[in-house]
Amino acid sequence: MAGHSKFKNIMYRKGAQDKKRSALFSKLSREITVAAKMGLPDPEANARLRAAVIAARAQSMPKDNIQRSIDKASSGDTESYEEIRYEGFGPGGVALIVEALTDNRNRTATNVRTAFSKNGGNLGTGGSVSHGFERLGLIEYPASAGDADKVLEAAIEAGADDVESDEGGHRIWTSIDSLHDVARALEPLLGEGEGAKLAWKPSTEVEVRGDEAQTLMKLIDTLEEDDDVQTVWGNYDIPDDELEKLG
Repeated sequence: MAGHSKFKNIMYRKGAQDKKRSALFSKLSREITVAAKMGLPDPEANARLRAAVIAARAQSMPKDNIQRSIDKASSGDTESYEEIRYEGFGPGGVALIVEALTDNRNRTATNVRTAFSKNGGNLGTGGSVSHGFERLGLIEYPASAGDADKVLEAAIEAGADDVESDEGGHRIWTSIDSLHDVARALEPLLGEGEGAKLAWKPSTEVEVRGDEAQTLMKLIDTLEEDDDVQTVWGNYDIPDDELEKLG
Protein backbone atom coordinates (compact mmCIF):
# COMPACT_ATOMS: atom_id res chain seq x y z
CA MET A 1 0.00 0.00 0.00
CA ALA A 2 1.17 3.50 -0.80
CA GLY A 3 1.01 6.26 1.77
CA HIS A 4 1.90 9.22 -0.43
CA SER A 5 -0.27 11.07 -2.92
CA LYS A 6 0.37 13.42 -5.82
CA PHE A 7 -3.32 14.36 -5.89
CA LYS A 8 -2.64 17.79 -4.38
CA ASN A 9 -4.84 19.31 -7.05
CA ILE A 10 -7.83 17.80 -5.24
CA MET A 11 -7.30 20.45 -2.57
CA TYR A 12 -7.68 23.16 -5.19
CA ARG A 13 -10.81 21.50 -6.56
CA LYS A 14 -12.38 21.28 -3.09
CA GLY A 15 -11.67 24.95 -2.50
CA ALA A 16 -13.29 25.86 -5.79
CA GLN A 17 -16.33 23.74 -4.98
CA ASP A 18 -16.79 25.44 -1.63
CA LYS A 19 -17.37 28.69 -3.51
CA LYS A 20 -20.17 27.07 -5.48
CA ARG A 21 -22.08 25.43 -2.66
CA SER A 22 -25.55 26.01 -4.08
CA ALA A 23 -24.56 24.49 -7.42
CA LEU A 24 -22.94 21.61 -5.56
CA PHE A 25 -26.13 20.99 -3.57
CA SER A 26 -28.05 20.81 -6.85
CA LYS A 27 -25.70 18.16 -8.22
CA LEU A 28 -25.78 16.17 -4.98
CA SER A 29 -29.60 16.31 -4.95
CA ARG A 30 -29.73 15.03 -8.51
CA GLU A 31 -27.45 12.09 -7.67
CA ILE A 32 -29.54 11.24 -4.59
CA THR A 33 -32.76 11.28 -6.63
CA VAL A 34 -31.29 9.15 -9.42
CA ALA A 35 -29.84 6.67 -6.93
CA ALA A 36 -33.15 6.40 -5.05
CA LYS A 37 -35.04 5.93 -8.31
CA MET A 38 -32.70 3.16 -9.49
CA GLY A 39 -33.10 1.12 -6.29
CA LEU A 40 -34.85 1.20 -2.95
CA PRO A 41 -35.33 4.63 -1.32
CA ASP A 42 -33.54 3.34 1.79
CA PRO A 43 -29.82 4.22 2.11
CA GLU A 44 -29.21 1.10 4.20
CA ALA A 45 -30.50 -1.13 1.38
CA ASN A 46 -29.23 0.89 -1.59
CA ALA A 47 -25.42 1.20 -1.78
CA ARG A 48 -25.40 3.98 -4.37
CA LEU A 49 -27.96 6.01 -2.44
CA ARG A 50 -26.00 5.53 0.79
CA ALA A 51 -22.86 6.84 -0.92
CA ALA A 52 -24.77 9.85 -2.27
CA VAL A 53 -26.24 10.65 1.16
CA ILE A 54 -22.80 10.39 2.82
CA ALA A 55 -21.36 12.75 0.20
CA ALA A 56 -24.21 15.21 0.81
CA ARG A 57 -23.68 15.10 4.59
CA ALA A 58 -19.96 15.74 4.09
CA GLN A 59 -20.89 18.97 2.30
CA SER A 60 -23.27 19.93 5.16
CA MET A 61 -26.42 19.55 3.10
CA PRO A 62 -29.43 19.90 5.46
CA LYS A 63 -31.27 16.69 6.34
CA ASP A 64 -34.52 18.09 4.95
CA ASN A 65 -32.90 18.67 1.55
CA ILE A 66 -31.58 15.11 1.50
CA GLN A 67 -34.97 13.65 2.38
CA ARG A 68 -36.73 15.80 -0.25
CA SER A 69 -34.32 14.51 -2.88
CA ILE A 70 -35.06 10.91 -1.86
CA ASP A 71 -38.83 11.53 -1.83
CA LYS A 72 -38.64 13.13 -5.28
CA ALA A 73 -37.66 9.76 -6.76
CA SER A 74 -41.08 8.30 -5.99
CA SER A 75 -43.09 11.27 -7.28
CA GLY A 76 -44.58 11.00 -10.76
CA ASP A 77 -43.22 14.29 -12.09
CA THR A 78 -39.51 13.61 -11.54
CA GLU A 79 -37.22 14.14 -14.50
CA SER A 80 -35.68 11.16 -16.28
CA TYR A 81 -31.90 11.49 -16.08
CA GLU A 82 -29.39 9.69 -18.26
CA GLU A 83 -25.80 8.93 -17.27
CA ILE A 84 -23.25 9.93 -19.91
CA ARG A 85 -19.45 9.87 -19.97
CA TYR A 86 -17.33 12.18 -22.14
CA GLU A 87 -13.60 11.82 -22.75
CA GLY A 88 -11.14 14.35 -24.06
CA PHE A 89 -7.80 16.11 -23.82
CA GLY A 90 -7.01 19.36 -22.05
CA PRO A 91 -3.99 21.69 -22.20
CA GLY A 92 -0.63 19.95 -21.88
CA GLY A 93 -2.05 16.68 -23.19
CA VAL A 94 -3.96 16.05 -19.97
CA ALA A 95 -6.59 13.31 -20.24
CA LEU A 96 -10.02 14.17 -18.81
CA ILE A 97 -13.12 12.08 -18.11
CA VAL A 98 -16.37 13.98 -17.59
CA GLU A 99 -19.34 12.24 -15.96
CA ALA A 100 -22.78 13.79 -16.39
CA LEU A 101 -26.41 13.23 -15.37
CA THR A 102 -28.71 14.89 -17.88
CA ASP A 103 -32.30 15.09 -19.04
CA ASN A 104 -31.16 16.53 -22.39
CA ARG A 105 -28.27 14.70 -24.09
CA ASN A 106 -27.92 17.25 -26.92
CA ARG A 107 -27.66 20.21 -24.54
CA THR A 108 -25.02 18.53 -22.40
CA ALA A 109 -22.95 17.35 -25.37
CA THR A 110 -22.94 20.86 -26.84
CA ASN A 111 -21.93 22.45 -23.54
CA VAL A 112 -19.13 19.97 -22.90
CA ARG A 113 -17.79 20.26 -26.45
CA THR A 114 -17.84 24.07 -26.24
CA ALA A 115 -16.03 24.04 -22.88
CA PHE A 116 -13.22 21.92 -24.33
CA SER A 117 -12.85 23.91 -27.55
CA LYS A 118 -12.82 27.33 -25.82
CA ASN A 119 -10.27 26.31 -23.18
CA GLY A 120 -7.45 24.67 -25.07
CA GLY A 121 -8.88 21.17 -25.22
CA ASN A 122 -10.39 18.67 -27.61
CA LEU A 123 -13.36 16.39 -26.95
CA GLY A 124 -12.50 12.83 -27.97
CA THR A 125 -14.52 9.72 -28.70
CA GLY A 126 -15.65 7.16 -26.14
CA GLY A 127 -12.63 5.18 -24.94
CA SER A 128 -10.09 7.71 -26.22
CA VAL A 129 -8.61 8.34 -22.75
CA SER A 130 -10.29 5.91 -20.32
CA HIS A 131 -7.78 3.19 -21.24
CA GLY A 132 -5.24 5.23 -19.26
CA PHE A 133 -7.37 5.04 -16.10
CA GLU A 134 -8.50 2.26 -13.79
CA ARG A 135 -12.11 2.09 -12.62
CA LEU A 136 -11.98 1.67 -8.84
CA GLY A 137 -13.86 2.39 -5.64
CA LEU A 138 -12.78 5.51 -3.72
CA ILE A 139 -13.49 6.35 -0.08
CA GLU A 140 -12.41 9.77 1.15
CA TYR A 141 -11.65 10.90 4.69
CA PRO A 142 -10.53 14.31 5.99
CA ALA A 143 -7.06 14.71 7.49
CA SER A 144 -8.74 14.93 10.91
CA ALA A 145 -9.67 11.22 10.69
CA GLY A 146 -6.14 10.37 11.85
CA ASP A 147 -2.53 10.27 10.78
CA ALA A 148 -1.32 8.25 7.79
CA ASP A 149 -0.35 5.22 9.88
CA LYS A 150 -3.72 5.02 11.63
CA VAL A 151 -5.64 5.27 8.35
CA LEU A 152 -3.35 2.76 6.65
CA GLU A 153 -3.86 0.25 9.47
CA ALA A 154 -7.65 0.73 9.34
CA ALA A 155 -7.68 0.38 5.55
CA ILE A 156 -5.74 -2.89 5.68
CA GLU A 157 -8.09 -4.25 8.34
CA ALA A 158 -11.13 -3.23 6.26
CA GLY A 159 -9.80 -4.95 3.14
CA ALA A 160 -8.83 -1.91 1.02
CA ASP A 161 -6.28 -2.14 -1.80
CA ASP A 162 -4.37 1.14 -1.53
CA VAL A 163 -4.18 4.38 0.49
CA GLU A 164 -2.97 7.87 -0.37
CA SER A 165 -2.53 10.36 2.47
CA ASP A 166 -1.41 13.97 2.41
CA GLU A 167 -2.27 17.27 4.09
CA GLY A 168 -5.53 17.39 2.15
CA GLY A 169 -6.86 14.12 3.57
CA HIS A 170 -6.92 10.39 2.87
CA ARG A 171 -8.06 8.53 -0.24
CA ILE A 172 -8.70 4.82 0.22
CA TRP A 173 -8.92 2.74 -2.95
CA THR A 174 -10.80 -0.54 -3.35
CA SER A 175 -12.05 -2.81 -6.09
CA ILE A 176 -15.45 -1.84 -7.47
CA ASP A 177 -17.13 -4.90 -5.96
CA SER A 178 -15.77 -4.35 -2.44
CA LEU A 179 -16.33 -0.55 -2.25
CA HIS A 180 -19.34 -0.53 0.04
CA ASP A 181 -18.19 -3.45 2.19
CA VAL A 182 -14.89 -1.65 2.85
CA ALA A 183 -16.70 1.66 3.49
CA ARG A 184 -18.91 -0.01 6.10
CA ALA A 185 -15.93 -1.77 7.70
CA LEU A 186 -14.08 1.55 8.01
CA GLU A 187 -16.88 3.37 9.84
CA PRO A 188 -16.28 1.72 13.27
CA LEU A 189 -12.55 2.42 12.85
CA LEU A 190 -12.50 5.96 11.42
CA GLY A 191 -16.09 7.21 11.55
CA GLU A 192 -18.22 8.17 8.57
CA GLY A 193 -16.18 9.28 5.56
CA GLU A 194 -16.72 12.19 3.20
CA GLY A 195 -17.93 9.92 0.45
CA ALA A 196 -17.72 6.50 -1.19
CA LYS A 197 -17.96 6.39 -4.97
CA LEU A 198 -16.73 4.86 -8.19
CA ALA A 199 -13.72 6.77 -9.46
CA TRP A 200 -11.22 6.91 -12.32
CA LYS A 201 -7.61 6.54 -11.12
CA PRO A 202 -4.94 7.45 -13.71
CA SER A 203 -2.18 4.94 -14.37
CA THR A 204 0.29 7.80 -14.96
CA GLU A 205 0.14 11.54 -14.29
CA VAL A 206 1.12 14.56 -16.38
CA GLU A 207 2.78 17.51 -14.62
CA VAL A 208 1.26 20.80 -15.75
CA ARG A 209 2.70 24.28 -15.10
CA GLY A 210 2.39 27.92 -16.11
CA ASP A 211 -0.17 29.00 -18.69
CA GLU A 212 -1.19 25.41 -19.38
CA ALA A 213 -2.05 24.89 -15.70
CA GLN A 214 -4.09 28.09 -15.65
CA THR A 215 -5.98 27.16 -18.83
CA LEU A 216 -6.56 23.62 -17.56
CA MET A 217 -8.11 24.90 -14.34
CA LYS A 218 -10.31 27.24 -16.35
CA LEU A 219 -11.48 24.29 -18.46
CA ILE A 220 -12.23 22.19 -15.38
CA ASP A 221 -14.02 25.10 -13.69
CA THR A 222 -16.16 25.64 -16.81
CA LEU A 223 -17.08 21.96 -16.93
CA GLU A 224 -17.89 21.79 -13.21
CA GLU A 225 -20.06 24.89 -13.42
CA ASP A 226 -22.36 23.09 -15.86
CA ASP A 227 -25.45 21.84 -14.04
CA ASP A 228 -25.35 18.50 -15.88
CA VAL A 229 -21.73 17.67 -15.06
CA GLN A 230 -21.32 15.64 -11.89
CA THR A 231 -17.58 14.90 -11.79
CA VAL A 232 -14.41 15.69 -13.75
CA TRP A 233 -11.48 13.27 -13.46
CA GLY A 234 -8.02 13.88 -14.87
CA ASN A 235 -4.44 12.60 -14.92
CA TYR A 236 -2.93 16.02 -14.18
CA ASP A 237 -0.52 16.84 -11.36
CA ILE A 238 -0.07 20.53 -10.60
CA PRO A 239 2.86 21.21 -8.22
CA ASP A 240 2.24 23.12 -4.99
CA ASP A 241 3.96 26.29 -6.15
CA GLU A 242 1.73 26.42 -9.22
CA LEU A 243 -1.40 25.81 -7.14
CA GLU A 244 -0.48 28.75 -4.92
CA LYS A 245 -0.31 31.01 -7.97
CA LEU A 246 -3.67 29.73 -9.20
CA GLY A 247 -5.32 30.00 -5.78
